[in-house]
Amino acid sequence: MTSTTEKVGVRPHPQRWAVLGVLCLSVMVVVLDNTVLNVAIPSISTGLDASTADIQWMINAYSLALAGLLLTTGSLSDRFGRKRALLAGLALFGAGSAVAAYAGSSEALIAARGFMGIGAAVLMPGTLAVLMQLFDDEERPKAIGIWAAVTSLGFAAGPVIGGALIKHFWWGSVFLINVPVAILAIAAVAMLVPESRDPTVRKPDVLGSILSIIGMVSIVYAVIEVPEHGFGSAEFGVPVAIGLVTMTGFALWERHTADPMLDLGFFKNRRFTGAVASGVLAAFGMAGSLFLLTQHLQGVLGYSPLEAGVRVAPMAIALLVTSNTLGQLVIKLGAGRAMLLGMTIVAGGVALLSIGTTYPPTLAGLILIGVGVGVSQPVAVNALMGSIPPERAGIASGLSGTLTELGSSFGIAVLGALLSARFVASLPDGVPGRSLSEALHSGADITVVREAFSNGMSVSLVIGAIAVFLGGVVASVLLRRA
Repeated sequence: MTSTTEKVGVRPHPQRWAVLGVLCLSVMVVVLDNTVLNVAIPSISTGLDASTADIQWMINAYSLALAGLLLTTGSLSDRFGRKRALLAGLALFGAGSAVAAYAGSSEALIAARGFMGIGAAVLMPGTLAVLMQLFDDEERPKAIGIWAAVTSLGFAAGPVIGGALIKHFWWGSVFLINVPVAILAIAAVAMLVPESRDPTVRKPDVLGSILSIIGMVSIVYAVIEVPEHGFGSAEFGVPVAIGLVTMTGFALWERHTADPMLDLGFFKNRRFTGAVASGVLAAFGMAGSLFLLTQHLQGVLGYSPLEAGVRVAPMAIALLVTSNTLGQLVIKLGAGRAMLLGMTIVAGGVALLSIGTTYPPTLAGLILIGVGVGVSQPVAVNALMGSIPPERAGIASGLSGTLTELGSSFGIAVLGALLSARFVASLPDGVPGRSLSEALHSGADITVVREAFSNGMSVSLVIGAIAVFLGGVVASVLLRRA
């Protein structure tokens, strides 16, 4: 009997465009959750009396589970089937969302977010891997462009949906909305998505999986501890040392084992390395910047959650329009030049956010970020997925996602730590600085508190802009040499 993979290699799958829609719906569940959560942060902070550290753990518990498991789940999806991985991931993510919606404490919500991260780790590698199997070289760039554009629609819809839910319901509704979407996606995957897997029979790399999980969880945990304890603390130093030693052992094991979970030869391909490098640095700058921006819009500029969501939406709308209209320009520029142009525009947008004491410069910065990502994201995804064998697409996607999540965690931790240090130093003596919300309700002069937060945010965003620009330079050099 001929496998699905072999059939796809002979002729295009007749339902490939419908399947692409299902894949987009699946990944949108995850995208919506993260953008909705950003808008809901102040309401969650108030409802659960959560500190800044609690809020960061609500975000980073998800990243901890996701980054720690993506390599292993990507490999498992290649081995046991991408459709099974999609179904299992959606079920886990939906169940975690239901628990998060009714969490009664910060600790309960943090645990639920970690469970959601496990579901996302199982789900995400399969989306691009299935896409790689169903589309040939001619149609694949168009399919990836649609996937990237629809993903951006989640960024546009998330803040608005989140703001509307917070206005009319309680904060838990931003998680509960994931449940019906996950159920719909499960039904669609079950009916439409064909099963596919790596046709090569490989022995399970148990030791490699254990080492990768321990290493990545240790490193991400160390980064999460930075805002509260600092880079010179044992809370950072011990886990990061464990993580680096373990990941070194992982790399050595993968080089010498007969059936490695991760083929380190991927990094010899400059297209792959350039795409991954740009993703890491872009995630560092953008994740940290948007984490700070949502607090700024509500705590400093005084917008409600819905108003803040509407004001963040132009970024994703610009992304959606750009990714669907500038395809020919990107082709003419070539991958290297397009990456440099896109990432430079993003860096300019983040820099504009740093002076956004009022909304107009913030709006301009958000639009620039959307345009820049619209130019660079399809290029990066196409370069990444086009540089590896389709049968190993799951593990390659998992590796990219792992490093991107690591970049996001570093961005939130480092930029958050810089903000906190500057914020506390700028507050008058006696004013608590655990969080912006706490300082605003302490009885201190609101104008002074808001100015202190804006000063801290400006410094952090400049660092974020520099990181994004460097990502563009590195990716451009590698892609132009490839």
